[in-house]
Amino acid sequence: MVKQRTLKSITRAVGVGIHSGQKVELTLRPAPPDTGIVFRRVDLSQPVDIPVRADTVCDTRMATTVSPGGDPNGPKVQTIEHLLSACAGLGLDNVVVDISADEVPILDGSAASFVYLLQSAGIELQDAPKKFLRVKKPVEVRQGEGKRLMWAKLEPLHGYTLSFQIEFDNPAVSATGQQYVFDMGSGQYKREIARARTFGMASDIDLMRSRGLTLGGSMDNAIVVDDYKVLNAEGLRYDDEFVKHKILDAIGDMQVIGHPLLAAYTSFKGGHALNNKLLRALLADPEAYELVSFDDERAAPAGFAELAPAW
Repeated sequence: MVKQRTLKSITRAVGVGIHSGQKVELTLRPAPPDTGIVFRRVDLSQPVDIPVRADTVCDTRMATTVSPGGDPNGPKVQTIEHLLSACAGLGLDNVVVDISADEVPILDGSAASFVYLLQSAGIELQDAPKKFLRVKKPVEVRQGEGKRLMWAKLEPLHGYTLSFQIEFDNPAVSATGQQYVFDMGSGQYKREIARARTFGMASDIDLMRSRGLTLGGSMDNAIVVDDYKVLNAEGLRYDDEFVKHKILDAIGDMQVIGHPLLAAYTSFKGGHALNNKLLRALLADPEAYELVSFDDERAAPAGFAELAPAW
């Protein structure tokens, strides 16, 4: 059968939160079958567990943030999408993440460092069937009109693909690839998606910092562009790094649902808020999805039973 996966051993990382600027320590631990991904705020007087689910998301303004029960006033963990994307890319189902502050460290701004951490701990198959969430009928959410229109949808597919199109009014961004389609069964997540970094406009930085955001951001952990060019000395890692990072984020945001998807995801100019709205719309219609597992690996979509090769 296609089995659930966890870590073989404990692994740790230290970094800063891109928005808070706080130093934060992560300890990633193996977890029993059907645990899911759970953040544990160990810096509080009484540690608090926050399971990652669509209904525990409490904020999506600049990142995906979770709290117990989705309470915006409760203990939270923000900027979880890059770590979740790495977990999805490696097919991890069950991990407990001890965290010493309220934000996952940004590290290099991509998911590559998290992939390295997770693979250095090793990935272990568990004696329990992996549960996929299969989309049975199309679900779509839309927002805005005209030039402000953005949308995202999920459609049935025996597999998992993500298609994203961006549209920024910036020559430096528009000169790169604007659309990309990625197949999660291809085994190419590490090579094609994981290294794509978060990005921002130089003109927005002062405003964001005045609002207490991007306090830990720098050219070491983000692509910064002005009106005409990329300011990072090393340039881009991919010719289409901007749209690939949006796919990286979408993979993490979709993983919030608690199971790997069997679906075709498509988005036009979407982001964290629209992704969570899409998941909630899916879960609101019991006829739109079902949980499935595969007793025979040959019945699973191509590439979904194999472990990703080590670095």
